[in-house]
Amino acid sequence: MNRASLDKQPRDVAKMFDQVAARYDITNDVMAMGQNRRWRKVVVESVAPRPGDLILDIAAGTGTSSEPFERLGARVVPADFSLGMLRKGKQMRPEMAFTAADAMQLPFADGVFDAVTMSFGFRNVQSPEETLREFRRVTKPGGKVLICEFSTPTNPAFRKVYSEYLMSALPRVARKVGSNADSYVYLAESIQAWPDQAGIASLMQDAGWSKVEWRDLTGGVVALHRATKPITM
Repeated sequence: MNRASLDKQPRDVAKMFDQVAARYDITNDVMAMGQNRRWRKVVVESVAPRPGDLILDIAAGTGTSSEPFERLGARVVPADFSLGMLRKGKQMRPEMAFTAADAMQLPFADGVFDAVTMSFGFRNVQSPEETLREFRRVTKPGGKVLICEFSTPTNPAFRKVYSEYLMSALPRVARKVGSNADSYVYLAESIQAWPDQAGIASLMQDAGWSKVEWRDLTGGVVALHRATKPITM
């Protein structure tokens, strides 16, 4: 099976997302049974953007996660390292400022964003620690970071059922929807290999973020982590 390995080489991961870009949004809707829309809504509510706020939405893909911020009057930069995703996003939303960017080496000045968000992309970065430090660098003092990511279900019985779904049903669904099934095997493996809620919170604290907290969604299938950049470092 030819798929991106779990060492998260950026070129391999970007290529994988290039391959699934055309049907990425519809595949996600089917596999998440529509829950992804609720998750995105919770992210927007947690950011609580004010008109004129500047928001970096990293791993934005086709801009589905960025669009709600614009509707609320914020200025948003949808960024991704998959050129295939960016091209698809520009076709769908030509008015948005799609930007090619690697989460570990962001092409932005220090302290410019009121908030940085990343939904379902954090587990694909090669170095979570480096990424969190880079997010802190580009965020204004007092600004926020919000990371929405697949996590560890809190109920042990449900956790077992969920694990079986990831490794067996998820690739089959991807084939039926017409996406790259091998890529979704990688995504399932990356979810299972990912630290739990407390582990991610610890990484955020070590990277210099304060007021770190998380909220479990759908029984812990997804966790929304939130933190603030200290006013003084």
